[in-house]
Amino acid sequence: MLNELPSQLYINGEWCDASDGARFDVLNPFDESVIAQVSSATVADAQAALATAESAQKAWAQRTPRDRATVLMKVFEEFQRRVEDFTRLITLENGKAYGDAIGEANYAAEFFRWYAEEAVRPEGHYGHAPASGARTLVHERPAGIALLITPWNYPAAMGTRKIAPALAAGCAVILKPASETPLTSLLLMEVLKIAGVPDGLVNVIPTRQTGPVVDALLDDPRIRVVSFTGSTEVGRQLLTGCARNILNPAMELGGNAPFIVCEDSDLDAAADGLMMAKMRNLGEACTAANRIYLHDSIAAEFTEKYVAKMAALTVGNGLEERIDVGPLVNRATRDKVHELVQDAVAQGAKCLLGGTMPDGPGFCYPPTVLTDVPAQAKCCHDEIFGPVAAIQTFTDEAEVIDRANTTEYGLVAYLYCGELGRGLKLSEQLEFGMVGLNRGLVSDPAAPFGGVKQSGIGREGGREGIREFVETQYISTVI
Repeated sequence: MLNELPSQLYINGEWCDASDGARFDVLNPFDESVIAQVSSATVADAQAALATAESAQKAWAQRTPRDRATVLMKVFEEFQRRVEDFTRLITLENGKAYGDAIGEANYAAEFFRWYAEEAVRPEGHYGHAPASGARTLVHERPAGIALLITPWNYPAAMGTRKIAPALAAGCAVILKPASETPLTSLLLMEVLKIAGVPDGLVNVIPTRQTGPVVDALLDDPRIRVVSFTGSTEVGRQLLTGCARNILNPAMELGGNAPFIVCEDSDLDAAADGLMMAKMRNLGEACTAANRIYLHDSIAAEFTEKYVAKMAALTVGNGLEERIDVGPLVNRATRDKVHELVQDAVAQGAKCLLGGTMPDGPGFCYPPTVLTDVPAQAKCCHDEIFGPVAAIQTFTDEAEVIDRANTTEYGLVAYLYCGELGRGLKLSEQLEFGMVGLNRGLVSDPAAPFGGVKQSGIGREGGREGIREFVETQYISTVI
């Protein structure tokens, strides 16, 4: 498989080297070996991708919704046929365990099926203006070429969650994947080609010259949508760039998710939910539980159950199916996680499990549980992005809601509560775009994913996801 991995730019349906011949290394996070050397796009390459996207956009936008849906369904079917290839490649370049990788691969494929079904349901209406008597025809039209910028933590799903609705809406796209994990995006192009996606409609330009390449695209009036998933800091910079040409921004940014366990919760279910919310994707997710609040009356019992579950996890090479926890994506991520643990312990937190830096090459970090974490610890304010559970306690319902909301972020919160009515009431008080009520997983292609406050603008997935790539047009006429 390794000898067959595409490692060039994908422009106009063809593989090509960067215009200056530059390449960069992609590393295996488990042993730091070089997997491949990938072409690094230049500004000239980005402009070439834009030119071909402009041509492809016009033809694709004219095709019927059913035509577009048929192509998207073929992508889904071909992706499913190659799920194992995607699973192993995701693990190889990202490091996540096999179980997480196959979950991501299936999740990624599902966006093509979902938006194949949504493509044939465009919204619009015909009306009769009561004052003027004019007829009003309102419909949605493709917004235009979209620039998609994706992170390294979900190298397949973050791309498909953007590409599928863009194509369903009738848009061409230019994808700039993270330089840590570009290979999965490039492999996806083989699937799109086989499924009949027209040449030039989807272009992939991995690069280590991110700033100049992205700025050049933001300054070109042919780009009409910018969809980004990543940190809030970078999102702010992109929003500034979007303002120059009044581009439609779709921003899925950082998180600081609270996980609240009330005194009447099913503790076994809550412990399982926290394992999902904390350890899915090794904690390298904006949706990962970051601040864990346990009611004081159940804290000791719950912590005992949870520590036992964390201690049972195996750490190692994610390509081995028996492994639960693979390496983090790179050295900087691993070092930040360890620094957050050290800071919490220095401020009085107790480390019940893990917390030590492993020897040897690679970027593994052990499952770690901290208790008595003080509110001022850095891990309560920064995304941990690793397998570290930071536990605090509470006694008052109003107090914990206030503590949960005291953050600039508002992506997702988790709440375990025995009585459903009470749970719904508390959920509505949480200032987050998504709430997992008695559930440790909120991501679903059929649901609108996104946050409030500093966690982003717009939604991905669900019926709402396609709206990021369309514009409303109103036609007025008199009969």
